[in-house]
Amino acid sequence: MPELIANLHMHTPYSDGQGTHATIAQAALRSGLDVVITTDHNIYVGGLDRYYQNDEQKVLLMVGEEVHDVLRQPQKNHMLVYGAGRELCTYASEPQRLIDQVNQMGGLAFIAHPVDPAFPAFGEQDLSWVNWDVRGYTGIELWNGLSELKSVARNVLDGIFYAYFPQFIARGPLPATLQRWDDLLKSGRKVVAVGGADAHALPMRLGPMRRTIFPYEFHFSAINTHLITSSPLGSDLFHDRRMILDALRQGHAFVGYDLPAATRGFSFTARGRNQTAQMGDEITVDDGITFQIRLPFATECRLLRNGQPIKAWHDREIIIHVTNQPGVFRVECFVQFLGRRRGWIYSNPIYVRAS
Repeated sequence: MPELIANLHMHTPYSDGQGTHATIAQAALRSGLDVVITTDHNIYVGGLDRYYQNDEQKVLLMVGEEVHDVLRQPQKNHMLVYGAGRELCTYASEPQRLIDQVNQMGGLAFIAHPVDPAFPAFGEQDLSWVNWDVRGYTGIELWNGLSELKSVARNVLDGIFYAYFPQFIARGPLPATLQRWDDLLKSGRKVVAVGGADAHALPMRLGPMRRTIFPYEFHFSAINTHLITSSPLGSDLFHDRRMILDALRQGHAFVGYDLPAATRGFSFTARGRNQTAQMGDEITVDDGITFQIRLPFATECRLLRNGQPIKAWHDREIIIHVTNQPGVFRVECFVQFLGRRRGWIYSNPIYVRAS
């Protein structure tokens, strides 16, 4: 099936980013992306959804919103909203009302950077999500590039080093975020995982030093969300926008760290007696389920059930695993890059139900 590479979290001068929508689209074209969705803080800029093209390369730019309560101190509970088609920041102070309104508008609600530690060296507060009693949201941002920087940089010198050498940052989703996701899945909820850049392209000034912190193009070459869709991008904006939102809603997606090596081509499917399923789907166990995992190249891979690893493989490109147990199954893959084992692929689950 067609695969679209998307980046789902970035900012423009309408809030606290530096690049215009057109600048972002051009960076996406150079990076080989198919879809970008801008998410300015508490502002929805309508009428800017459109295709951008350069020779044979095409990218669809869509506009969403990152909603949070500006009166709350500290600033927590950030929500990424896609497909609602209108401004929703008036609901920011009540996360459940916000989620309900997003659903009423036919949109999608993703909890942004669920675990987002403080970074005192640069005056950054902890921005983690705290209202975990909410219901009805689509999913969570499993891997956020900017949040991860705050977890690995211990002081100002670390921050300067990573500003100049951002390729050393990414190691994988924060363990607390992975644990939260697994706990939600084990509780019986369907929770879609996505990855995002949280790109701002902010200028840094420290004495005589000047540096743009993580240009959009760098972010777009790193942590992305790969969508499995019914067709490639076409020329019908309404159709393609709905197709992308449907793939996100259904969890037909995986999070890929594309900087060490392209993750395009990964697949995780299940086949039963009379059924097939892909990431995000349900399937009944019946007489047994056969999982097939296909990697872009041979590397380390493991299969998890209800958050616990049940089987690991090394230097395998195609993997077959049979089970007769129900549960929530997902895949993690790892590669060696710049002297460290790093997370590479995180699939959305296949939900195997009892007969």
